[in-house]
Amino acid sequence: MTTHQHPEFELLRRKPLESLNLTVEEYRHRQTGAQHIHLASSNNENVFLVALRTVPDDSSGVAHILEHTALCGSERYPVRDPFFMMTRRSLNTFMNAFTSSDWTAYPFASQNRKDFNNLLDVYLDAVFFASLDPLDFAQEGHRLEFADANDVDSPLTYKGVVFNEMKGAMSSVPAQLGQKLDSLLFPSSTYHHNSGGDPAHIPDLTYDGLQAFYKRHYHPSNAVFMTYGDIPAAEHQEKFHRQALAKFDALDNTIAVKPEKRMHAPIRVEDAYPLEASDAEAETKDNKTHVVMGWLLGQVTDLETALETHLLVSILLDNSASPLTMALEQSELGQAPSPLCGLDDSQFEMSFACGLEGCAADSTRDVEQLILNTLTEVANNGVPREQIESSLHQLELAQREVGGDGFPYGLQLIMTALTAATHRGDTVAQLDLESALARVRKTVLEPDFIQRRVREWLLDNTHRVTLTLRPDAHMAARANEAERAKLSAIKSQLSDAEREAIITQAKALEARQELQEDDSILPQVTLADIPVDMHYTAGTHESIAGYHLRCYGAGTNGLLYQQVVIKLPELSEQELQLLPVYALALTEVGFGTLDYLAVQNLQAQRVGSLTAKAAIRSTGSNPQNLDGYLIVSAKALAKNAELTTELIHSTLSQARFDEHDRLRELVAQARARREQGVPGSGHVLAMTAASAGMAPGAKLNHDLGGLGGLTQLMALDDSLADPAALESLSAALEAIHTRIKHAPRQFLLVGEDEQLPHYRQLLEKYWPAATQASFAPLNLPAVSHPVREAWLTNTQVNFCAKAYPTVGADHPDAAPLTVLSGVLRNAYLHRAIRERGGAYGGGASQDNSNGVFRFFSYRDPRLTETLDDFDKALNWLQEQDIDPSEVEQSILGVISSIDKPASPAGEAKQTFQAELFERTRERREQFRQRVLQVTIEDIKRVAQAYLQPDNASTAVISNAANKDALIALGLTIKTL
Repeated sequence: MTTHQHPEFELLRRKPLESLNLTVEEYRHRQTGAQHIHLASSNNENVFLVALRTVPDDSSGVAHILEHTALCGSERYPVRDPFFMMTRRSLNTFMNAFTSSDWTAYPFASQNRKDFNNLLDVYLDAVFFASLDPLDFAQEGHRLEFADANDVDSPLTYKGVVFNEMKGAMSSVPAQLGQKLDSLLFPSSTYHHNSGGDPAHIPDLTYDGLQAFYKRHYHPSNAVFMTYGDIPAAEHQEKFHRQALAKFDALDNTIAVKPEKRMHAPIRVEDAYPLEASDAEAETKDNKTHVVMGWLLGQVTDLETALETHLLVSILLDNSASPLTMALEQSELGQAPSPLCGLDDSQFEMSFACGLEGCAADSTRDVEQLILNTLTEVANNGVPREQIESSLHQLELAQREVGGDGFPYGLQLIMTALTAATHRGDTVAQLDLESALARVRKTVLEPDFIQRRVREWLLDNTHRVTLTLRPDAHMAARANEAERAKLSAIKSQLSDAEREAIITQAKALEARQELQEDDSILPQVTLADIPVDMHYTAGTHESIAGYHLRCYGAGTNGLLYQQVVIKLPELSEQELQLLPVYALALTEVGFGTLDYLAVQNLQAQRVGSLTAKAAIRSTGSNPQNLDGYLIVSAKALAKNAELTTELIHSTLSQARFDEHDRLRELVAQARARREQGVPGSGHVLAMTAASAGMAPGAKLNHDLGGLGGLTQLMALDDSLADPAALESLSAALEAIHTRIKHAPRQFLLVGEDEQLPHYRQLLEKYWPAATQASFAPLNLPAVSHPVREAWLTNTQVNFCAKAYPTVGADHPDAAPLTVLSGVLRNAYLHRAIRERGGAYGGGASQDNSNGVFRFFSYRDPRLTETLDDFDKALNWLQEQDIDPSEVEQSILGVISSIDKPASPAGEAKQTFQAELFERTRERREQFRQRVLQVTIEDIKRVAQAYLQPDNASTAVISNAANKDALIALGLTIKTL
């Protein structure tokens, strides 16, 4: 691997990191001062990211809107939407852009060298030579438009993708809570503002303001380039310099976040969040107030202080036996610990928050006193040594784990170093935690370390805020009325020329959106660039003590991954509904003579995680036929292999469900998490609801993990105020557990090759030989009925879905249906729903497990028009001559998702799970080959055959203000 740098770059330092199997190389561009941090690795999944320090001084969302607009065309690629065009002309394994509170980043990853360089060309031009067309600013940011675009007498409205995105994002109560707390902890710095944009302030941003922000912030002197993989640094630097950096001179100004001025006394603030008017009655009888305390701590660039802070927070909050979590979970003052509980180290100065949600309106002082009393107890008496060791153990495990299952592994490493890089800290130290951890380990084991830090950083820290966020049933209506009044006032002052200008802009934008541009100027890969063979991770097929065992040797950096996979038995309807609660409780309750707190301590000392979940899905040949398993999973350091195996065995053989208060806590916490998740995953929940009548697996997804499951969970939580209901829940969970214990099981082991024989021996030691017994597996009836429903909740935007019954993965039509979804998304839905409609996103997908084709929109200002667009997309498909390139680009996207790599352990687990449900290598390769052979005729044929209007089901998530419109659509109204 060459390490020669380009002559226009100077090498500042180079350091091998053996624990990560890479070398960190740090460079500076001589002419502009741009940083380049290269993580040299043998991995062929190369990653690129360029980050700009972006420090807004208001909540207009300028950095966020600029991130969107910069990707809408550039000097070298003057087409309207190069970013989205490249997503479909690429074999990328990741491609996106992020706006944080003080930086904006543009990352991508690819395993294909040609594809990587294509994307690099487009990204460099987009960032440093963006067109910033005023019409793109109007589309992506905000604009004024008449409700009837051509009628000056119709009401004036705000439109814009980011405007609607942030209306959706700020519908989440935790998002509002976090933003309000930040604004109080940071009264004078950039973090006081909403970097994503507050919908009330987004219309304040002008096009000139956008351009000025771009010129100041999007300059190489303010840029950090970060790369990972087997492409040498010099090769990257040649392109950086030639295509961008050589065209700039250094800037004198330094963009940085200044330390916050510290408060000399704690403050208390009360604010409100909107609760739908239809929930006004609930407001008076339910506890819906949030009470959170927040502290400002040290600078994130001080690595040892940051590590000590992580350890302290882990000791206080890591699990139910941790002192602060125990106090919050066991308190009667609230429903559950606040979603804000924890450390925020994503900003220049770290902050710590904890509190409760679901409190009474007058509970602020009591919650505050509970937290301060708990911290005082820790400051006076410390914590047991084993809790400190447990937190050190968790830090070591997190440092060792090789990621790459969500983000590409290289991008995870880059993101780890990015905060330090953007704040001009030590990025090498941020990645090389071994030496810092060794020093911190000595410090934290000093007898009074915890006591001193709790007193210094929390109890004696006067930069402290107590925030009370109470529900207001009329706040949303007042905000909507204020927006209407503002628009009405603007309209009343418009001159005839200004009215005409609004209509002219709407027409110009529509014409721009409809323009069929020549995308041949954009680079692309073709089907010829796709690897012939699908990557396959092979495992063993073994038998141990009469049980089936799969073993995978993988580079796990000293970690063990172990699963016990148990066939689900026949369950009653009530037991099936309780299955998620059982899976959650199994690893959260006590076992044998140990209560749940003792078990939580054991878990923290022995494993990185221990979880249980139900996996129920079709086997691919027929979506009406299901298979189901309970999967108990652990990850641990190899040195704890025996303790881990013993812990899993004790959990499954001796779990007890008689700690009633614990069960009630767990249900309340699960409810709170699920309710908080609705605004962020509304499109998934809407698709799940629309699909619920089409297959038993789809129905189960809705009834257990979707909106149906949430309503059941809410009812269960409400019922548990009655001790008899708690007793009944305990007995039901015990009955499920008794059946699970006697069900057939198999095992999965993933670890380093040399460790696998030892792991096998441990399974033999702890699990007695299998015995044959009669067993009735889970069996669910076939499902086939239409769904037409609307779910009302606290949201400022809508999520729309339509679904059609189709076929499973093994059917020959599954491949063209999968490709069809990409064609519809790329060629029609993106333009209709996102660009013209203003939604943050929209598209289609084929669910091969349940045999369902789904349309969806995400954070959508429209309802009826979007549902109509789903139908129009199908008409367009049959009426138009589809360009063959549209099919090819969709195929590229499908193959890219199939071939996307995971971590070594992740690939082993994914292969095991696929084959558990009969998705063998041969079946998956057959599906991949069918995808490569799909034609235009195929996609038109399957659309005609399966996507008929009479077969459609519809589900929408909206708010009470749209109730009448939803009833007019013939939808049954349901309320969360």
